[in-house]
Amino acid sequence: MFVLIGMIAVVACVIGSYVAMGGKLAVLNQPFEVVIIFGSGISAFIISNPMKIVKAGFGRLGKTFKGPKYKAADYLELLLCQYQVFKLMKQKGALALEPHVENPHDSALFKEFPTLSHDHHALEFFCDYLRLMTLGTDNPHELETLMDLELEVHHHEDHSIGHALTNLAESFPALGIVAAVLGVIKTMGSISEPPEVLGGLIAGALVGTFLGILLCYGWFAPLASNAKQMMEEESTYMNCLKMGMLAHLQGYAPQVSVEFARKALASHMRPSFAEVEEATGTLPPVA
Repeated sequence: MFVLIGMIAVVACVIGSYVAMGGKLAVLNQPFEVVIIFGSGISAFIISNPMKIVKAGFGRLGKTFKGPKYKAADYLELLLCQYQVFKLMKQKGALALEPHVENPHDSALFKEFPTLSHDHHALEFFCDYLRLMTLGTDNPHELETLMDLELEVHHHEDHSIGHALTNLAESFPALGIVAAVLGVIKTMGSISEPPEVLGGLIAGALVGTFLGILLCYGWFAPLASNAKQMMEEESTYMNCLKMGMLAHLQGYAPQVSVEFARKALASHMRPSFAEVEEATGTLPPVA
């Protein structure tokens, strides 16, 4: 919602000021220049990236309008889920977790935490390493190295998407120049027309440069930046899982392991120690 408001505000400020200075809106009506700039930009984006990056890039742009993937309540839920898992492993042993990690979508334990259970990537990450624990992997340093490698691969994929979106934004000013040059070529073909006609043609040509810069710095560069920040924030969700599991492997009590996980969260989304303690007190006994 705020992203859409910001985009509208950008256009309102630019066009409103233009009109207030006495500019004529009719001159800005250049649909074919929009096709040249926007259409060519999207086409170049498709050319320069594998289809999986293209699809993920458009998906990421769409997600910027929905806001962050995780809210504060989702991070608290994640901590509570880890608490229940670690408590079960402490009380009944790692093997008691085996049916839950083998069929997590049918697990009554994970169903208590809907955000995590519906997040395929995070749930798979959590269950994969819990499964290794049930198989006897108990060296936290080895698991940390493996987790870091997997998270680095995921981070690289996100970085590729962010880089592609930034390139898309940066292509618009250059394509705006292309549109402007074509407008000048068109104007030169009408050089015998009277000054008032030539003035309109030249103004129409300059609209291409204007649109290219506006699309880049007014819309798409901020959207790309927003998308990259959202991806960085989402990585803290995975790091929270990582820190909780590593603390559990070190032999800490569930409350302490969850505190390690809590410290991995960004400050503006991190629940307080008291909030976590109060919430864990309301959880049902582990089955």
